Amino acid sequence: MYDFAIIGGGIVGLSTALALGRSYPDAKVLVLEKESSWAYHQTGHNSGVIHSGIYYKPGSLKAKLCHEGNSLLVEFCQEHGIQYDICGKVIVATEPEELPVLENIYQRGLTNGLNVSKISAEEVREIEPHVRCLAGIKVPSAGIVNYKQVGQKYAELVDKGGGELHLNRKVERIVANGQGQVLETTQGAFEVKFAINCAGLYSDRVAKLGGVDPKAKIIPFRGEYYELKPDKRDLVKHLIYPVPNPNFPFLGVHFTRMIDGSIHAGPNAVLSLKREGYRKQDVDLQDMVEVFSDPGFWRLVAKHGWVGVQEMVRSSNKQAFVRSLQKLIPEVQGSDLVAAEAGVRAQALMGDGKLADDFLLVRGENAVHVCNAPSPAATASLAIGTAIVEKINN
Repeated sequence: MYDFAIIGGGIVGLSTALALGRSYPDAKVLVLEKESSWAYHQTGHNSGVIHSGIYYKPGSLKAKLCHEGNSLLVEFCQEHGIQYDICGKVIVATEPEELPVLENIYQRGLTNGLNVSKISAEEVREIEPHVRCLAGIKVPSAGIVNYKQVGQKYAELVDKGGGELHLNRKVERIVANGQGQVLETTQGAFEVKFAINCAGLYSDRVAKLGGVDPKAKIIPFRGEYYELKPDKRDLVKHLIYPVPNPNFPFLGVHFTRMIDGSIHAGPNAVLSLKREGYRKQDVDLQDMVEVFSDPGFWRLVAKHGWVGVQEMVRSSNKQAFVRSLQKLIPEVQGSDLVAAEAGVRAQALMGDGKLADDFLLVRGENAVHVCNAPSPAATASLAIGTAIVEKINN
């Protein structure tokens, strides 16, 4: 009998295991991961940005936990010798109609307690000489790190702290019993008093296995990236972001200096026909039918179908992708870019057709289900872990 079982060994699940160890030092903690390595999916397929929390609605979990998590993550990396760089970023407006949105983002950053500043186009060019814009925001607390390394360090610490970690254990059935529940996996069953669902791309399905309707469905969005060729890396010094579309929880195509020195450009946000569909040709019939049979998806299409079409064009047409990048750095050419590894975002879609814009934690019987934890969850992971543990007694 385990006191707690965490389903999912990504960065959120592992950080939750760490938080349980702090709050319940005598508890038996179990972590189950269906893959053969830790931090494999969203954690291992992202741009590595340490987010500041500037974009998120004041008072939201994203705003609060990202701000807290940024500081905690930096302290963690310092303590454990993980390479990181608080290089800062600029958010820039390239069209007059973007200026009011840029001002709103600036005010939101101030409300969220960040040290941000409005800067002119000339001041932007002092930071990023190749950017052409009308105005910008300087965000000093943004940075970069390798989140797979962070997640693996979390796993190492959970193991050292007495937690029990199992790879290659996919949870297929959850059966309630008098003391809690039994998690039936591909390699044996585990009896637990309390379960925490951190299954990411499958969090909605795991919630339903546990008898909970999260009122949300995970829609997989593939984020496709290009990488600047080595001789073009000098076009980008730090992190360069556009003004995002305020109707969506995506940040737009941007430039990111990775911790290894490479420069990634992207991502777009195109519907994936497979929950783990990292390639354009990846299709899973069950995943596809679930999306296309969901009324909320068609409500989303009715409201924002044109945006989806634009993303699909960028996905299928490299030059269209390049044009998006040229709004930020006009010098970039298609010949400067090579295709890079894609990621898949587990984005919760609500029944009314709205994409969930905050973390979604759902309480069940002897369980907590984390049903929406995309970006900035990696940045916020240590703070999210604590928040999940606090949810246990609420």
